[in-house]
Amino acid sequence: MTKVQAPDILRCAYMEIVVTDLAASRKFYVDTLGLLVTYEDDEAIYLRTYEEFIHHNLILRKGPVPAVAAFAFRVRSPEELDRAEEFYKARGCEVRRKKDGFVRGIGDSVRVQDPLGFPYEFFYEVEHRERHCWSYDIHVPGAIVRLDHFNQITPDVTAGVAYMEDLGFRITEDIRDDKGTVYAAWMRRKPSVHDTAMTGGDGPRMHHIAFATHEKHNIIAICDKLGALRKSDCIERGPGRHGVSNAYYLYLRDPDGHRVEIYTQDYYTGDPDNPVVTWDVHDNQRRDWWGTPVVPSWYRDGSTVLDLDGNPVPLVKRTDDSELAQTIGADGFSYTRPEDEDSMPEWKQGEFKLGHQL
Repeated sequence: MTKVQAPDILRCAYMEIVVTDLAASRKFYVDTLGLLVTYEDDEAIYLRTYEEFIHHNLILRKGPVPAVAAFAFRVRSPEELDRAEEFYKARGCEVRRKKDGFVRGIGDSVRVQDPLGFPYEFFYEVEHRERHCWSYDIHVPGAIVRLDHFNQITPDVTAGVAYMEDLGFRITEDIRDDKGTVYAAWMRRKPSVHDTAMTGGDGPRMHHIAFATHEKHNIIAICDKLGALRKSDCIERGPGRHGVSNAYYLYLRDPDGHRVEIYTQDYYTGDPDNPVVTWDVHDNQRRDWWGTPVVPSWYRDGSTVLDLDGNPVPLVKRTDDSELAQTIGADGFSYTRPEDEDSMPEWKQGEFKLGHQL
């Protein structure tokens, strides 16, 4: 059988999420984080970042249960949508196409429930909007300039990575143990560290959506603003610097618990011989080059995803026999190998033992 050609994907482009209180979500994403409103009504708000020229990067849609309705990717040309249909039909996936688009601002589109259970969308035609790079009169100190990536939780990372490679994604970094078990992989289409990541845990679920700022000081400004608003309790983790991706980060939880990362300063990966960086799952610096321990919610929580009819996709339990089978999250272990315990400061050794009891 001839292998069906995958669509030529440019980048992650937007996410559609379901929120239970549209006003509360607007206050978080618009009033606090500063995303720009492209369109809004009583049922949905369409948002974009300062440097974006397509209609939106995030849709907040009112609904009864918090969830993710679509992970959307832009393709290189209208013809790529035919390839998307063929690619997923060949894999037995449910495929739907709407010539006038599933949402505002987007034309001919293909939506699928992919082999991992995630709702993916592919599109090319868009309504253009003003790009606000030069609108410094409206910029805020924590200016969010781009959508950077998604992060997805799946029970079989190895199968997820193989599927994404078939779809044309390239691995930039991954986490493995000495047996070769893959715990997470960062995969890209645009020349950055990732457009999406596959991370191990009960799934399918969304771990986070990430937006980029230009500099570290923009992230600190967001922290300061949250403190001034007495909203610092929505900070889940950070700020800090990852080993994986080298990025400076901050993780927030929105009013419905959806996880949002604010991200900056990763690196260029566009050369064809860009080397893959592999991290030992026990290497403490791959989760944080420096920073505080990962909180339990990081491993425990993720957003439900919906099928093409808007129903929650049932979770599949992670069942592999790896060391990390009991853990959920984008970073694997929080502590180093047992033999490293003696090299820790004495006050840290108790924390190490507690971590291995969790």
